Amino acid sequence: MTSLSKPLQRFASAILAASALTLPSTAVADHHSTDGVSMQNPQEAAPLIPREALFGNPSRSSGRISPDGKWLSWLAPKDGVLNVWMAPASDPGSAKVMTDATDRPIRQYFWAPDSQSLLYIQDKGGDENFLLYGVNVSSGKETNLTPFENTRVQIVGGSESIRDNVLIGLNNRNPQFHDVHLLDLNTGEMTMMIENESYAGFMADDTLTVRMALRQNAEGGTDYFRVADNKVEAEPFSTTAMEDSLTTNPAGYTNDGSILYWLDSRGRNTAALVAEDVASGEKTIIAENDKADIGGTIRDPKTGVVEAYSVNYLKNEWTAIDDDLGASLEWLGTQFKGEFGISSRTDDDMTWIVWNEPLTSPTSTYIYDREAGTLTPFYTTRPELEGAPLQPMHPVEIASRDGLTLPSYLTLPIGSDSDANGRPNKPVPMVLLVHGGPWARDTYGFNSIHQMFANRGYAVLSTNFRGSTGFGKDFLNAANLQWGLKMHDDLIDATNWAIEQGITSKDQVAIMGGSYGGYATLAGLTFTPETFACGVDIVGPSNLETLLSTIPPYWAPLVKIFHERMGDPNTEEGLALLKAASPLYKADQITKPLLIAQGANDPRVKQAESDQIVGAMKEAGIPVTYVLYPDEGHGFAKPDNNIAFFGIAENFLASCLGGRTEPLGDVLKPSTAEIVEGAEHVKGLVEALGS
Repeated sequence: MTSLSKPLQRFASAILAASALTLPSTAVADHHSTDGVSMQNPQEAAPLIPREALFGNPSRSSGRISPDGKWLSWLAPKDGVLNVWMAPASDPGSAKVMTDATDRPIRQYFWAPDSQSLLYIQDKGGDENFLLYGVNVSSGKETNLTPFENTRVQIVGGSESIRDNVLIGLNNRNPQFHDVHLLDLNTGEMTMMIENESYAGFMADDTLTVRMALRQNAEGGTDYFRVADNKVEAEPFSTTAMEDSLTTNPAGYTNDGSILYWLDSRGRNTAALVAEDVASGEKTIIAENDKADIGGTIRDPKTGVVEAYSVNYLKNEWTAIDDDLGASLEWLGTQFKGEFGISSRTDDDMTWIVWNEPLTSPTSTYIYDREAGTLTPFYTTRPELEGAPLQPMHPVEIASRDGLTLPSYLTLPIGSDSDANGRPNKPVPMVLLVHGGPWARDTYGFNSIHQMFANRGYAVLSTNFRGSTGFGKDFLNAANLQWGLKMHDDLIDATNWAIEQGITSKDQVAIMGGSYGGYATLAGLTFTPETFACGVDIVGPSNLETLLSTIPPYWAPLVKIFHERMGDPNTEEGLALLKAASPLYKADQITKPLLIAQGANDPRVKQAESDQIVGAMKEAGIPVTYVLYPDEGHGFAKPDNNIAFFGIAENFLASCLGGRTEPLGDVLKPSTAEIVEGAEHVKGLVEALGS
């Protein structure tokens, strides 16, 4: 559940979500049933959940309502590719497709504030150069609103009062810095407001006036500058040290510009929600929690005032400040089992689109009429999962060797936990699934990878190791300069915990992950080669020195944060640290099976990161399986590619740990997967290539 009251937040959240690593965790909920399950061998008797049901296109997703309440919209396949659909709110059955994507799915879209157009972002082949497109609701005409090459759009500001314009950032002039433009969403006219030569970002108020500029300082923190008449003041009005750089952020102005909200960890551990009086500078703490940072907020659509806030420690929990909104959230809580949230709200705040993830059936989305107190079914995201033998997720706390608490999530195979206490009757094979980032986190809820491997007979454990976000700056900063060291120790500690708890056995653990999780996989098989039975690396860096030398140009204004937290390659000590933490230099230590998957267009972790460790392993005579996707980037967007990859992954794990599999069959044919190396090491892959 997020705040959707201000267009800035609508747009910005869409840009960020689309640029995140695409490892499927689609919220389709889970269902566990013992119907027809043999008590003698329930895992073998349980039906296999088809890969396509977990990683293929949803029937519908991302339901929205237009700000004026006249239209419903959603993503759904057209000729097998996700596109934006729309229907009158008064006649949901009269749907028509509004976009015409034929290759790469549209994954993020949103309504223009004036309800006159649908907007979406799209890149090319995973290169993360996201451009902004608009489709006029009346005429159906589609326009590329940012028609530039090698450009990535940012949303700087949106408005409740000026509803046909937004402020955007474009790096078409200088790839490192985004200039601020005023964009007319209906005519496409753009006006340069600020030519940017040094700032990492900007923030505006409801009048689309730029009020703030942000720039990294020499210590790796952030300086915040006031902006007047599109001129940035010379001295910052506020600043953070490096220790607060990932846990302190301005969270926007109220619509009248009188209050600036912060998520602020300065002078404390966990980030509090703070309101600053712009005129006087006086700050007031609105909310705080001693275990986790304040996360999202829900704002009043007309005023921008915070009405509720969330805290996500083991589970996400909302606290209402506004009585009316609190009453609505409380009523929804009586109607749903499991998790629920708001995905869209009308201008008058009387109609919400809400989703419900019951954890025992697929996720469904509803239209909530607050005045009438009614819920009208909108759609079910993956109806093919109704009745599937999906498993619950168990939040657990694991102690690290040096006394940290690692919030973690465990999913067990069906039939393995007869007394439902979150522990299997006997040890089972396990996949340690490591999140990316590393400045991100695992969360409670439906996870398609957890469900697939639990269905195949594995326990799946996801651990928030030090450096994960949301648990305060002390936990996050405990990872500074600890790549391959204490960050890796946390994963080993989580593995040992699972062994000690009887969840798995010492020789039955695989490690798997994407981005940082891919790095952790390589580190696991090189630094601790006897701990894991095998590994699956998805777009993981193998050489931290080359990783930092090839970051996207628009990350350059923030490069100090990488140097301070990973190691500075410009210093002798920092370079030595980066090399010591790079799995590439220990590739000859690998003794266990390894599967590597890479997108050729990845702008963050270049293909060379996978190529070089595969080359090192070949030179050392060590077998490896390498899958390359020529039309993907930092993760896999196309369902056919996801389905093919997880088909390969499950059969690879079966070769290593002996779990169940859905045969590969002809799963590779619709995908672009290229098996560069080692098809013979994956069960059935040679035959699938020849079919």
